Amino acid sequence: MNETNQRVIEEFRANGGVVGGPFAGQPLLLLTTTGARTGLARTTPAVYLADGPDRLVVFASNGGSPTPPAWYHNLLAHPEAVVEISTRVHRVRATEATGAERDRLWARQVAADPRFATFQARTSRRIPVMVLTVLDPRP
Repeated sequence: MNETNQRVIEEFRANGGVVGGPFAGQPLLLLTTTGARTGLARTTPAVYLADGPDRLVVFASNGGSPTPPAWYHNLLAHPEAVVEISTRVHRVRATEATGAERDRLWARQVAADPRFATFQARTSRRIPVMVLTVLDPRP
């Protein structure tokens, strides 16, 4: 894990999900996946979009890098994961949004955070959109 992500994770957990720096004011979650090759737990901060009470959406933009982030590959290999939002922890199952659903979710994210349009413009790959369905819904 890189040092920046580690600092964000520590700040998130110490402050009930509130962080400063480049993520200040952004809807942020911590996503813990199982490594596709290693089988080890990997935690990454990610901006998310709520899509109903038990659906969270994350975007494998990797800042517009030519390759998606490692967590994307991890979710394809092991779709069950854990998210932390604020002080809550939930088990989730990931599926990749396609077609009209992907387009709808992507458009909502770009409207909420125009930087995502910049990320897409930086890369020739179509940025994957992952839907995380909460398996243990809130009471």
